[in-house]
Amino acid sequence: MDASVSPFAIKICGLSTPETLRAALDAGVEMIGLVFHPKSPRFVSEAQAAELAAMARGRAEIVALIVDRDIGEIRDLVAGLRPDWLQLHGRETPTQVGAIKAATGLRAMKAIGIAGEQDLTAITPYLGVADRILLDAKPPQDAAYPGGHGRPFDWTLLAQLDPAIGFMLSGGLDRANVAEAIRIARPSGVDVSSGVESAPGRKDAGRITDFVVAARAAAQTMHEEAGRT
Repeated sequence: MDASVSPFAIKICGLSTPETLRAALDAGVEMIGLVFHPKSPRFVSEAQAAELAAMARGRAEIVALIVDRDIGEIRDLVAGLRPDWLQLHGRETPTQVGAIKAATGLRAMKAIGIAGEQDLTAITPYLGVADRILLDAKPPQDAAYPGGHGRPFDWTLLAQLDPAIGFMLSGGLDRANVAEAIRIARPSGVDVSSGVESAPGRKDAGRITDFVVAARAAAQTMHEEAGRT
């Protein structure tokens, strides 16, 4: 885990309006995600993203989510947006992750889809290359865009992981299940998108606040329990 990141980070991804971004910032999230994949219902233009980033800068780390973009496009995006992180949510290889980091000077979070135990083997090649691993539910085979599509995976699969990996957990999280997810998976952070929406791509300020409160309380419990062992 990157030492410059909070010991437990909450990320709201796919924000697209000033009102819901403000709700996330007021709730005290550590990271906000802006989606640059055109097929996603959470896609934002670079002009929209610049407005949102200006609001968030200095209050939360700005994460640009991209999918299999070439380095020239990534450089242009970074120059205009000035994000703190790149979230690589496509088929980027460890070599490509390293090249993107070298070209931009930014930290990279690599998303890895999990459906079964066999998918955990994909994590190891990225360790020491990506600054953070994001474990998400594997999308359906016919999905138009990557990500968990609002479905959780079996969190008990993660019990065998080395706690030093410091992964973030995503995929089907919401205010009702995030405490259980944290208790079982013991991540270093959680990432939510559809779980705080009233419809695809429409974030809900109340759900954002409720999610953050639930996740923060569960993380505190996790840390207290770790301190007693």
